[in-house]
Amino acid sequence: MDPTPMQQTVMESQEISSTPQEVDQSSPAPPSESQAITNSDQAYEPLSYDELFPALPNAPNQTPVVEPSESNWSKNSDMRIASSVITQVFRVPYEERVKIDGNNQFGESASSRICADITTKTGAHIEISSAKDQSLTFLVTGKNDAVMRAKRLVLEKFQTQARQTIKIPKEHHRFILGKKGKKLQELESITATKIQIPNANDNSDEIIVVGTKDSIEKATHEIRLISDEQSKQAYEKLEIPKQYHPFISGANNEKINQLMMDNNVRINIPPPSVMKNEITIAGEKEGVLICKEIISKCHKEMERKCQTVSVEVRKTQHKYVIGPRGSNITEILQQTGVSVEMPSTESSSETITLRGPQDKLGQALTLVYAKANSFMQTGLEAPTWLHKFIIGRKGANIRHITQDLPKVHVEFTDKQGGIRLEGPPEEVEKAREKLETMINEMKSKLTFDQITVDPRFYKHIIGKSGSNINRIRNDTGVLINISEADGNNLIRLEGSPEGVAQAKKELEELVAKMENEKERDIIIEQRFHRTIIGTKGDKIREIRERFNQVQISFPDAGEASDIVRIRGPKDDVDQCFTYLKRLLRDLLESNYQVKVSIYRQFHKFIIGKGGANINKIREETNTRIDLPSEGQNSDEITITGKKENCEKARDRIQKIQDELANIVELDIIIPSKFHNSMIGAGGKLIQSISEECGGVAIKFPPPDARSDKVTIRGPKDEVQKAKQMLVELSNEKQLASFTAEVRAKPQHHRFLIGRNGANIRKIRDATGARIIFPTDKDEDKELITIIGKKDSVAKAKEQLLATIKELDLIIEDTMTVDPKHHRHFVARRGEVLRQIGDQYGGVTVSFPRAGVQSDKVTLKGAKECVEAAKARIYEIITDLEEIVSMEVVIPQRYHRTVMGARGSKVQAITTEFDVQIKFPEKDLGNDMGQMQLNGDVNGEAETARPQDIVRLSGKKEKCEGARDALLALVPIIVEEQVPFKHHRYIIGQKGENVRSMMTEYDVNIQVPPPQDQSDIIKITGSPANTERARLALREKVEQLEEGERDRQARAFQIQLKVASEYHPKIIGKRGAVISKIREKHDVNIQFPPRGGPEEDVITITGYEKNVNEAKEAILAITGELDKMTKSSVEIDSRIHSRLIGTRGRAIRKIMEEFKVEIKFPRGDDNADSVTIIGAVENVEECKDHLLNLMEEYMQDIVEREDMEVYMNPNKSNNLFQSDESSHHQGRDGTKQGFVVSGAPWTQEAPNMNSSEDFPSMGAPSPPVAAPTIWGPRR
Repeated sequence: MDPTPMQQTVMESQEISSTPQEVDQSSPAPPSESQAITNSDQAYEPLSYDELFPALPNAPNQTPVVEPSESNWSKNSDMRIASSVITQVFRVPYEERVKIDGNNQFGESASSRICADITTKTGAHIEISSAKDQSLTFLVTGKNDAVMRAKRLVLEKFQTQARQTIKIPKEHHRFILGKKGKKLQELESITATKIQIPNANDNSDEIIVVGTKDSIEKATHEIRLISDEQSKQAYEKLEIPKQYHPFISGANNEKINQLMMDNNVRINIPPPSVMKNEITIAGEKEGVLICKEIISKCHKEMERKCQTVSVEVRKTQHKYVIGPRGSNITEILQQTGVSVEMPSTESSSETITLRGPQDKLGQALTLVYAKANSFMQTGLEAPTWLHKFIIGRKGANIRHITQDLPKVHVEFTDKQGGIRLEGPPEEVEKAREKLETMINEMKSKLTFDQITVDPRFYKHIIGKSGSNINRIRNDTGVLINISEADGNNLIRLEGSPEGVAQAKKELEELVAKMENEKERDIIIEQRFHRTIIGTKGDKIREIRERFNQVQISFPDAGEASDIVRIRGPKDDVDQCFTYLKRLLRDLLESNYQVKVSIYRQFHKFIIGKGGANINKIREETNTRIDLPSEGQNSDEITITGKKENCEKARDRIQKIQDELANIVELDIIIPSKFHNSMIGAGGKLIQSISEECGGVAIKFPPPDARSDKVTIRGPKDEVQKAKQMLVELSNEKQLASFTAEVRAKPQHHRFLIGRNGANIRKIRDATGARIIFPTDKDEDKELITIIGKKDSVAKAKEQLLATIKELDLIIEDTMTVDPKHHRHFVARRGEVLRQIGDQYGGVTVSFPRAGVQSDKVTLKGAKECVEAAKARIYEIITDLEEIVSMEVVIPQRYHRTVMGARGSKVQAITTEFDVQIKFPEKDLGNDMGQMQLNGDVNGEAETARPQDIVRLSGKKEKCEGARDALLALVPIIVEEQVPFKHHRYIIGQKGENVRSMMTEYDVNIQVPPPQDQSDIIKITGSPANTERARLALREKVEQLEEGERDRQARAFQIQLKVASEYHPKIIGKRGAVISKIREKHDVNIQFPPRGGPEEDVITITGYEKNVNEAKEAILAITGELDKMTKSSVEIDSRIHSRLIGTRGRAIRKIMEEFKVEIKFPRGDDNADSVTIIGAVENVEECKDHLLNLMEEYMQDIVEREDMEVYMNPNKSNNLFQSDESSHHQGRDGTKQGFVVSGAPWTQEAPNMNSSEDFPSMGAPSPPVAAPTIWGPRR
């Protein structure tokens, strides 16, 4: 097989292995060239630069290879110092790449940033490049361990990660971990994987390996090798050339799996990515030898029969020969028995080698060509920014192209701006034509532009929750991408030309505005935030109105932050900052806090009668005084205000207490090293002393003061009592601080402690001393510490030394164990014996070897340990003899349900009842039996099949309990009658309700489809769960029925006929009256449209009682309106505006004065008609008042019109013409009144250009007409 795609080179003394596997090439060069040529395992001489880094194919010329000269330096190459800096080159295929640099708006420089982060973490230098086939090549340089760590991190980030679980015996885990986990770290570094091993307390034997496919194969291979080496069974290694491994393993590992199953062994064949020839076999000796013989025979046979054929196939077609996960190669091997060997992906070779029997090579060759030519690749050029539009929203556009061509795969390459099509030739050509048409059409309609913006403005451009950027995007229809690619800080706009231009203009204006802004932070304690913001934000609103260009941001209430941000124009921000600083200073001065301890029995005197004392102190000192509530177990009174005022209030409160009680203060000396132990965890010990002594205040010095003085303050008698208790406690601590040390072998510690701590508890109870054993973190594992009083420590030490002396005396003893029980003790590689040894001081228990007919068991160890181990073995034998086997018949179709997810339910039963449960192998035959319906069990008449029998083993009563628990998990089907109309509510929106019930009750609920119109819902699950689900379903139906009844009750409706002219009064101003009725009576009231056929009908809907009450409320309003009268009065429309007044003030005053409603004409109504509505007397009085006002206002209008005529004669003609039409012509068209013609005011104005009206000086004047009685003509 060909090598892994990873290759390692070295910067200085480089070597190239004949097999391209990973090697550290920092070793010195070989002594002779002949050795390097003849031995494929030796390295060649270092090659030239051009051989290691060849020029591109289109390079015009290349530097000739320079052979290294045989200088003295090269001859003494053995004396060189090997370089510690190495370089590794590895490749990530396109198919396994993680889409980091995708089409997301922030992803263009993600690869570079990730590599920079890995360089920072590891110190290794990383170079990344992309090939034409979109694969990534990495060049990692640095120290060996740094390169290994960098490689693992690179593969984690850039290559898709897989996950595999392998089972390794628990006792082998420690060998995989190694000392302090070093072996595991080395494995992870070499294989570039993450290996998760369960904790020591976890009984699981599963090891999880996470990494790339090749890396996982390497890691699992190495882990299995370690496990096989530690296995106590037979173990064999076979050296078989790698090219014959496929014939041994068979297609899909069929042959090797069959071998392992038949012979109960484990065979480990290195995966293709691991360039090793060895095959390991582990298991029972007989099975291992059989497998070894079969594998060797297969190798020799294939070595004799195999022939090879090499064919040239284009490199781009190789992956079609390989197939997904190598499926095509496996298929060829399965059909023809021929192995297909492919060149490595980074190799430029196009040669494929076929190896197998000569008569099968032709058939295999035909299959290879068929696979290679079944697909083709082609490409299209399209700008990268256009790709997202080609794909469309949720892939709609590209789906429209590919839906009829399912075998075509369309891949968009990010950096080259290309589109790659892959699939059958005919379908690829059709897809290409459609894409070309779409691309040309989009190029004509779409464009893009870029603007450079400082990244600090990004968050403001985006806005809160994207509000700003979404607004621009919605207004312009432009796609906006914000990026920091290559340090250019670009915002890219893509869309129609008009939209791009508009979006660019708006963004530039926004950036220009922000460039003139600044941001400052001010530290304000969070307790003042609410004060500054004010009730409902009134105070902060005032500040924002004062500095209206400034944005003030407070941290969220959940954040423990004191930072308040101010942003806006520079000058305004500085002024706002100064203002807030001043405000904060005032708050600090007025919010100083002092806490004073006052005995609770004196709080009532501090408060005084009716709060007289406390209120007086508050007023005189201008402070806020808070006392603890009744539920609080505290005697502290908190005083808040200015510092000097708080101190005054504190002194006055303490003075009240001192006058009421004989308060004293006393200091005692207690060594500071005992302070923490006397205070106790969380201060509980010292608090209990304080409470016992009447709540005296006990103050210890701070830890860094290094003082021994402890202060007690309180009533004299209580202080003396507390002093005595503290002195006694101090003396006790000093006496109990004596220590001693004893040494014992670590394997004896478990025996000294005893089962569940029994032995050590016995010594502790007898002596009163505390015994501390070393933990895993302690360096000295033998040191045991004894703490307590001097005599107690001495007694405990004496007993421990005596026990340890006995443990050091090694004896050997034997006991008899029935051979039928031997397997239990030695099973699972002696797990039970290992537990006994660990528990009883490392005692060694030896059972007879397999095949030896003996019941003698040998125990070796300390006498006490041996005796205890023998007792434990007898206990186990007693339990084993009580074990029975029991069979439970459960149809196989239910096994998966009974076992639960990953066997969780069975594991719970096994743990609870301490039994073993074995399910039969799965039968692949059809199992068409029906489930139990409504709990009916009719399986008794059926004959139990072997695949239905579940076997239990354990104590009888435990097995019976486990059997009942298993049967309770067997699912049944329960049918529940639910009216069809409720089904949609049972299902819920998108099935949310029914899914929630199934999850909660661990059942399956089947609702019939709507077309069946069935009322029966089926519930499948265990009897207990189905019963709970049935009850929940009934409860839900009852709720739905109740809701339906409620809806029917609320649907009661009546129609009330009320004159439409009353409707505005019933509705009220801005709907106030009708809203009040609706809320009070919880009804819905609908008014008809104005001018409709039923404009008088009001509809009321709700509960019957509420509807009738609302009807009565409306009728009460209409009753009042019926008592009113309506009268019209003619008032000249020219004075209406004066009657109404500014914003209706005048007319409102009149309506309030006379308690009437006045309506002025609208639309086509009589322009002079004014309607008055109200009580008869009020209407008449209001009418007289309006007529009086009209006479007064009309006189003013007439006088004003006469004055205008006199002052502006030009308008007289129009005025009198209008007067003539209005006063001398009635509504019926007849002439009325007196008409004057030829009057002066009817004459035209003098003509400025007329020589008659304006004669020139000296010219003959025209004849002048005689003056009329009205004066000279004008």
